[in-house]
Amino acid sequence: MKKNVIAIITGILLFSPFSLSSQTKANKKLQKGVPTFSKFIYQGNDKVYNENPLKSNEFYTPILQGCYPDPSITRKGDDYYLVNSSFAFFPGVPIFHSKDLVNWTQIGNVLERPTQLKVQDIEMSAGVYAPDIAYNPHNDTFYMITTHIGGGLGNIVVKTKDPRQGWGDPIRLEFNGIDPALFFDDDGKAYLVHNDAPDHGKELYSGHRVIKQWEYDVENDRVIPGTDKIIVDGGVDITKRPIWIEGPHIYKKDGRYFLMCAEGGTGDWHSEVIFVSENPRGPFKPAANNPILTQRYFAKDRKDKVDWAGHADLVQAPDGKYYGVFLAIRPNNKQRVNSGRETFILPVDWSGEFPVFENGLIPLSPKLKMPEGVQNQTGMNGFFPNGNFTFNDDFSSKSLDHRWIAVRGPREDFVNITKDGLQIKPFQTNIKERKPISALFHRQQHKTFSTTVDMNYVPASETDLAGIVCYQKESFNYVFGVTQKGNDSYILLVRTDKNKSTLVASEKIDVSKPIKLQVEADEDNYKFNYSVYNQVFKNVGGTVSGDILSTDVAGGFTGALIGLYSTSSNDFQP
Repeated sequence: MKKNVIAIITGILLFSPFSLSSQTKANKKLQKGVPTFSKFIYQGNDKVYNENPLKSNEFYTPILQGCYPDPSITRKGDDYYLVNSSFAFFPGVPIFHSKDLVNWTQIGNVLERPTQLKVQDIEMSAGVYAPDIAYNPHNDTFYMITTHIGGGLGNIVVKTKDPRQGWGDPIRLEFNGIDPALFFDDDGKAYLVHNDAPDHGKELYSGHRVIKQWEYDVENDRVIPGTDKIIVDGGVDITKRPIWIEGPHIYKKDGRYFLMCAEGGTGDWHSEVIFVSENPRGPFKPAANNPILTQRYFAKDRKDKVDWAGHADLVQAPDGKYYGVFLAIRPNNKQRVNSGRETFILPVDWSGEFPVFENGLIPLSPKLKMPEGVQNQTGMNGFFPNGNFTFNDDFSSKSLDHRWIAVRGPREDFVNITKDGLQIKPFQTNIKERKPISALFHRQQHKTFSTTVDMNYVPASETDLAGIVCYQKESFNYVFGVTQKGNDSYILLVRTDKNKSTLVASEKIDVSKPIKLQVEADEDNYKFNYSVYNQVFKNVGGTVSGDILSTDVAGGFTGALIGLYSTSSNDFQP
């Protein structure tokens, strides 16, 4: 998958699979040091959507905005299922369902139990990434296979007969490397492909990787020892020193086997390439027209820029037409990547020998024509929204929306739903620690957005703090919250950059009644505001840069998150 992996070795409400206990559901008396949040509103307002309104036969891509990277897709009948990387997020591996490739519903998360996911103390860009989902018609079973860096799990596979009914516990697979994917042949045999290092002593240059294949034992869920072989060394042309061949998938068409991989690293040289063989075990020959998808050749200042396209997967519709999902980014006006790697889709032309992403070798457009007979219902009737949209959550449901995630631990450990709103029980951990934190996050899905939430909170001590955060990781974030100093309460804005925290601004505040907290972003410019007694919003700290919320500044593979946060280990005073 990623260039430095080895170095660090939506208006809709969809319900999550857990329901809080009856004790949790009951209203609890507000208590000092425990905030209650209500009336959460996230509103996106990106220029690209305002300038490109949809016609009746169009839909927007990306289909999943915000940090939904490394998409993989499969199909059973007329049901499509799509999964994404989740890194240190909990629950892990969001899974979406569609009947038409346009309208998507999040039906849950593949890894939702502590027995399935070990992310308690890992780096944000470790954990679970590059999942592959595949349906095996020979045993009517879905497989999700992935690399789990950290937590002692390694490469794992989980299975289910019905993705809506939950997944089994992980089965560890005995091989090294990353980005595994399964292929089930017509004769019932199965094969596993993945990225790996070259054989010992044979690495020719930095970024030299190989694609390795194993025969897979479906009955016992294991790779068959001794069957491993390198089927791609370096990439399309090793004499050109290609880097980071990864994300492999095998497809079968007209009796031949096609191997599709990402090449060039997951930055601005990212691409998708294709190989062919007469045999599932190779040898695989690269297509002469590679790459079949990339955005690397175009002007850096192009309008409505989409970049870093690659890490793709293909699916065939019932009518025989192919489509490809892939990751790409949409940088802001400072060329920063705050919303992370997103899930895009394109039709694929496979009328010739090799597939080619339609219009995937020219600057990508924000709009696509819908498949024949499909009606765009995104943001309606329970379908995930895209474009400019508003997400409201008053926390009146018995269960949390799937879009709410935690970091490094379950949401259930700190969340209570009451009749007054959402209580977040503070942990004795700080947002700057590489540990589970008591913060509930929503992905930043636009370059221009506002988020507003009501908070009822009285800190009990100077180590108490609650509020709203903008978070890339523990070492890069903004905290906008209320704490205590002496007998007074203060609201403060703290910027953490490379683990160094700086007080941007603070002022005394009256917490006798609920306050409204707000973060506004206009491309790279962020503002943090508050209101008391429903008065006009007041800014704290002026306009600040969103640089520390960007992947290219903070490093790693995640996008920015907006969080509702509480801690009893506040270490910053006004």
